[in-house]
Amino acid sequence: MTKEIAENALKNVIYPGFTKDIVGFGFVKEVVVEGNDVTVTIDITSSAPEVAQTIYDEATAELKKAGAEKVCINIAAPKMPRESSSKGKNIAPQVKNFIMVSSGKGGVGKSTTSVNLAIALAMQGKKVGLLDADIYGPNIPRMLGVEDIRPEVQGNKVLPIKAYGIEMMSMGSLTEDGQSLIWRGAMIMKAIEQFLRDILWSELDCLIIDMPPGTGDAQLTLAQSVPVTLGMTVTTPQMVSLDDSRRSLDMFKKLHIPIGGIVENMSGFIAPDTGVEYDIFGKGTCEPMAKEFDTKIVAEIPLEPAIRTGGDSGKPIVYAAPDSETAKRYMKAAEDIWAQIEKINEEGGVDNEAIQPTTPPGVSACSM
Repeated sequence: MTKEIAENALKNVIYPGFTKDIVGFGFVKEVVVEGNDVTVTIDITSSAPEVAQTIYDEATAELKKAGAEKVCINIAAPKMPRESSSKGKNIAPQVKNFIMVSSGKGGVGKSTTSVNLAIALAMQGKKVGLLDADIYGPNIPRMLGVEDIRPEVQGNKVLPIKAYGIEMMSMGSLTEDGQSLIWRGAMIMKAIEQFLRDILWSELDCLIIDMPPGTGDAQLTLAQSVPVTLGMTVTTPQMVSLDDSRRSLDMFKKLHIPIGGIVENMSGFIAPDTGVEYDIFGKGTCEPMAKEFDTKIVAEIPLEPAIRTGGDSGKPIVYAAPDSETAKRYMKAAEDIWAQIEKINEEGGVDNEAIQPTTPPGVSACSM
């Protein structure tokens, strides 16, 4: 028995629900061979106990078939958070964290926020994906300057489009320009699942999902498909927007999604000639709502002409004008959000203790 033989044997272990093996996914962290004894350490991203058990059983069988006498397999799986949006289900296991960006109503700058937060996180060294799940109004391809690019197909999967250091996929990249999608809820739900399962996302630190406005089928499907790490709500300072934002925050609570905070968009106006900021729509009106839901305002993003021109021309302000006040606020918000993600993951933890098979969330056992 050699390390090479053991690794080749493990390539026959397909990750449950996928066509890719655990070695190809990068889940096999260590293989130690002593004589004909093999010890394997595996890290997986699903906290579903049946996933860990299946991998343990199949890896043990493949290694013994390859000639190993004693097989010890240690599988580390994320502990289930106290409350999980998906009860351990994860149809995109190569993604470590999922950020749902939502809003109670349309037109509040949700897509602009998603784009700039994604790029800000990438500029801070994170590997980031951006999923435009706003099926009826997919604006992100234009905002990233890739509206004329069609994705490549590899086998039965679709490669995400790359721009500004992030990976992106949108219904707008798969349909003709201006084509309307007159779909019922079931079709929306299927599309969300396919965006997660059938796109060849890399090993991502986080996937930001720009949701359709409201609290409907798309949000429910996402929460039932992957363990959403945290949810962000985008609003404007007017009361009509705040009323709808409360519904969005209430949705996070009901779906057991940790609330990462509120982005107050169009919070003041910065005059381009003087740099003076005016509160034309109000500012700070989200504070009572933040206290009500035990969260905080992570950013107050002002109206600035460069945001509009950057969105229309495919040059997001965080990248095109990093010294602008708006860009600085997005960068600070990204730092805040990532700190929250790390805290959530610490509290959820990764179970590295030796526990017996069939005991969630991981397994650690030897077989003669």
